[in-house]
Amino acid sequence: MNRKIVSTTAAPKAVGPYSQAVWAGDFLFCAGQIPLDPTTGNLVAGGVVEQTVRVLENIRGVLESQDLDFAHVIKTTVFLADMNHFAAMNEVYAKFFTGDFPARSTVQVARLPKDALVEIEVIAAR
Repeated sequence: MNRKIVSTTAAPKAVGPYSQAVWAGDFLFCAGQIPLDPTTGNLVAGGVVEQTVRVLENIRGVLESQDLDFAHVIKTTVFLADMNHFAAMNEVYAKFFTGDFPARSTVQVARLPKDALVEIEVIAAR
């Protein structure tokens, strides 16, 4: 299998032993993004709306670094610290994903890194 590691300054750098994304053939597997500002590495201020915007902007940065966009995404997984935030997250999500939507799973988790409210990972296809 042909694998290629992706690293871009358009998204927060990996803070552990993982890659921002990995190509496997024509599929791009993106690590989960939390709402970190890529320039400071700090969690953005605000609630789930502001955090979801930052997460999706980080994902956009990874995708664009590979000449892809949200239309190339085929699957997303959304992790929420509180399922009561679903409607607010979904409203933001719908501004980034339009038209033919990717498959999606959304789950509530006990805790996210840096106590973020939302984390999203995506799989895209070339």
